[in-house]
Amino acid sequence: MAPIERITMFKIPNDGDRERLLEQYKVLAKTAVKDGKPYIQSLAVGPIVSNPRAKGYTLAVKSTFATLDDMNYYDTECAAHVALKAVARPLCDPEDILTAYYESVL
Repeated sequence: MAPIERITMFKIPNDGDRERLLEQYKVLAKTAVKDGKPYIQSLAVGPIVSNPRAKGYTLAVKSTFATLDDMNYYDTECAAHVALKAVARPLCDPEDILTAYYESVL
């Protein structure tokens, strides 16, 4: 089974708010565990380079999970992700968050 790649983009206009979420992703990278072990294969986070194709999105995240079960755990049970969502929710409208995922074919 190929890895699951997950892309999440946020529209967060305020620089300070974006920095706050970036810091929380750093915490998540160190604390996200499943069965006592790290389970996110890779995590990349950064500001989106301003351009017309960005459609107002200002922050992008790419996460890689070994399985769809691991990604579902991240969405529903991971305490580090719960903490991250608590920080993210007040920073932008839920409609300003776009998440897509796919099984990599390459």
